[in-house]
Amino acid sequence: MRVLVLLLSLFMAGAAFAQAQPPASTPSSEQNVKDQQQRPATQPGNNAPFYREVRGGQSLYTTSSAQGRETGVLVQSWGDTWRRIRNGPVTFYGGWLVVLVIVAIVAFFSVFGPVKLHERPTGRLIQRFSRADQVVHWTVAISFCVLGLSGLIMLFGKHVLLPVIGYTLFGWLTALGKNLHNFIAPIFIVSVAAMVVLFIRDNLPKAYDLKFLLNAFAVMAKGKHVPTGRFNGGEKVWFWLGVVVLSVIVTWSGLILLFPNFDQTRAVMQEAWIWHASAALLYVSISLGHIYLGTIGLEGSYQAMRSGYVDETWAKEHHEIWYEEVKSGQRASAAGAIPAGAPHAKEKS
Repeated sequence: MRVLVLLLSLFMAGAAFAQAQPPASTPSSEQNVKDQQQRPATQPGNNAPFYREVRGGQSLYTTSSAQGRETGVLVQSWGDTWRRIRNGPVTFYGGWLVVLVIVAIVAFFSVFGPVKLHERPTGRLIQRFSRADQVVHWTVAISFCVLGLSGLIMLFGKHVLLPVIGYTLFGWLTALGKNLHNFIAPIFIVSVAAMVVLFIRDNLPKAYDLKFLLNAFAVMAKGKHVPTGRFNGGEKVWFWLGVVVLSVIVTWSGLILLFPNFDQTRAVMQEAWIWHASAALLYVSISLGHIYLGTIGLEGSYQAMRSGYVDETWAKEHHEIWYEEVKSGQRASAAGAIPAGAPHAKEKS
């Protein structure tokens, strides 16, 4: 009896010991481990085999009891792909695009200077923009500048600002930029929608816009006169490409990034970031040309949006078709129709 009990005890102890041992590795798994150990020496930086396994679709688990999309994803390997795209082509090409546009504008202004009026101002002013036009335009302009500047700081700040101002100030500045970016974005979205409603009628393409576009360089460099409507061909391209198309892209992608609690996956947010950053960099680059022409590049253009009024000479030289329509009463200016023979809204004081 004692012998039987002893044999049974030995059998149970052996079973427990065998159960506690790790399962024997198969030849393939052993080879895989050896390959992973040797790869850093033989193929530095080659993590392709590892990520192939990660992306194989195997369902894994975590110790968390939370249930939801991606709760079983231990390694979101597309994050590394996004990081390479962010720090690679988006940062490199987008950064150089902004720099080259700035250099081109400075060079153009240095060579040709601003576009000046050929005739002296008359002192008679025509209202070009209503108060509503001004409020909407400046809301879009200011919010756009805040978003653009904060976005550039977050994307390029560690390369440009961090070495100059240090970690403490740079950390404070990027945190401020992030919060401004998040809270100013809805203001931009609403105001740009209002701008489309206000200005879409006068930005519909006309046959004479093609002539302006074909002579755009001569207009900007030498002040060549090409009759246009209320907005010229270049302004219409800016309206449709920037104010409409690029605004839709940055708004759609920005909302995905701004509200991650809508249960979108990380892969969706990574793709949205690529769209958002690429469109925003193109948006900023094109806007630099618009800002240049709206301030120092075209004499009298800043006054038009600042006060809402332009001189009769300015209207005739830069938007002759619109000027003639207002003068003849075919259309009303922002202040109402102007009788023929009296093409002005008020005398300049």
